[in-house]
Amino acid sequence: MKADLSPVIAATTQWLTRSFPASGGALASALCEVQARQAVTAAAWLRYPTTMDAALVGLAGPGGSARLDRVTGADSTGTDDTDAWRTWVDEVVTSWAACLLADPGTASRAVTALARGVHTPGTPAEFRRLLAPDETDRRAAALLRHPDLLAPVAELHRSHLLDRLRPGHTLLA
Repeated sequence: MKADLSPVIAATTQWLTRSFPASGGALASALCEVQARQAVTAAAWLRYPTTMDAALVGLAGPGGSARLDRVTGADSTGTDDTDAWRTWVDEVVTSWAACLLADPGTASRAVTALARGVHTPGTPAEFRRLLAPDETDRRAAALLRHPDLLAPVAELHRSHLLDRLRPGHTLLA
């Protein structure tokens, strides 16, 4: 079985950056995307901590962006083939990534918890823009990191993330 989360990570990152776009030009867009991708990667690795979990989401699919679009007021009524990526958006991963982007303390706990999983262990350096954004990063992702704007998405599954991050919880259970 293939255990590749890259379609989920790519689609979920795209949904976040379209829903909470960068403030500025091309550099700001790139910095915003990197921050979103790091948050989504951490969230996906926490959500699907084993190779089997990742393989199963690859087979079953993550569910799509329909509820997220409704929660944020996005109009995704079109069935254009160019929006097929939306089927790979994972609602829980999106919610967890929103939590990580809005709360540095939770982001730090999440990256630390990744060491308990089977995915490539993340070091703080690998998640620097998520954990320690500089002023340029913060300006570029002002909407992406705004707690009030992210709240409707973050609240969908925040309790599950906090449960996953509680001391003594094993990712492999």
